[in-house]
Amino acid sequence: MDTKEKYARYVNTAFMRKVQPVVFERARGSRVYDEAGKEYIDCFSGIAVTNAGHANPDVAEAAKSQMDRFFHCCSYYYYVKPVADLAEKLASITPGRLQKTFFGSGGAEAIEGALRLAKQYTGKSEFVALQASFHGRSLATLSITGNSGRKRGGGPYMPGVAFMPPPYCYRCFFELEPQSCNLKCARFLEETVRFSTSESVAGFIAEPVMGEGGIIVPPEGYFERVKEICDKYDILLIVDEVQSGFGRTGKMLAIEYWDVKPDIMVMAKGLADGFPLSAFIARSEIADSFRPGDHLSTFGGNPICCAAGLANIEFLEKNHIPKQAEEKGNYLMDRLDGLARKHAVIGDVRGKGLMVGIELVEDRSTKVPSGLGSQIQDECLEAGILIGVGGIYGNILRIQPPLVIEEEELDVVVDCLDRVLPL
Repeated sequence: MDTKEKYARYVNTAFMRKVQPVVFERARGSRVYDEAGKEYIDCFSGIAVTNAGHANPDVAEAAKSQMDRFFHCCSYYYYVKPVADLAEKLASITPGRLQKTFFGSGGAEAIEGALRLAKQYTGKSEFVALQASFHGRSLATLSITGNSGRKRGGGPYMPGVAFMPPPYCYRCFFELEPQSCNLKCARFLEETVRFSTSESVAGFIAEPVMGEGGIIVPPEGYFERVKEICDKYDILLIVDEVQSGFGRTGKMLAIEYWDVKPDIMVMAKGLADGFPLSAFIARSEIADSFRPGDHLSTFGGNPICCAAGLANIEFLEKNHIPKQAEEKGNYLMDRLDGLARKHAVIGDVRGKGLMVGIELVEDRSTKVPSGLGSQIQDECLEAGILIGVGGIYGNILRIQPPLVIEEEELDVVVDCLDRVLPL
């Protein structure tokens, strides 16, 4: 029985409509190879995870070195050097006074921990989140996810969550124009708090760039206005950097594009370049509201993963990878803008760094979402290009390659899209 047959018989692949028919054999940098030796350019990075490249030698060496010492001891019962070193590093690269980190294994676990910490510190119980958002697939994270397609069949969900429209300028929920809207999407937070909650809001949670929602980049000034309202109502700003962090957008952390200081920040995916590690970091006075026994993660802060995470960040810094991502992203966006002038099916091209979305529409004037996303993904796969498809309508081509990808490889990707997209 081969790998595909075993998947069909034994693996619960609940996430996807189908598993892509590629049996991974090995990967390096921005390239993936299947068991038959076929080479693919990876433009999805395992959902924005392998930012430093597949099988990064620096990360691998750090993990192997730790493996020779020990695998596990539960870092919340014993002092563990890689855990302390990584926590110190995160405090040095995150904005504002974020200082104390709690480690987990995956993004949803870290979001859950951040929500609990916000409740503990504020003594309040409600949250405001964005429509079209995605924060995970556990009970609490689905409760704050604003996408019915991800929530269907899993309710009832956690009470005390109010949703407000996202900063989706291409499809403005208020039908306004960015030049004259006066940031209505941000100002609506105040109305949401006043009319859709009991005004016991512990936190407002948002992704700096919305990934699963369709690579939605907020307009300038959005987060600054949101933070003003949060401060007015003593609401914590919780920033979800699970997908947008660690150089992905051209900054080490995407929130650096805006002049705001989060109260709590959540990280995962690109944190350890493929090792299962997540974290949430908060100001000391917030973090210290956890009392002994309030929270625990058996595998959180695994020493091998933390060693890999520290090596990953040092690689990104040493090689100026965020800056490279910004420059490569600008190059890619320029080329995709050229495609948009040629292919009417492209309604919008947007993103920051190498977190780029191509929105497909049936008609540019009506902006009716196109159903071609999966077909385009399949045709790219056949041509040796791995891309993602997402967005609340499933019509966004997601280009999120390892940040070490070369411009020549991006040219191959754009040329492939040029061939497979209808005119």
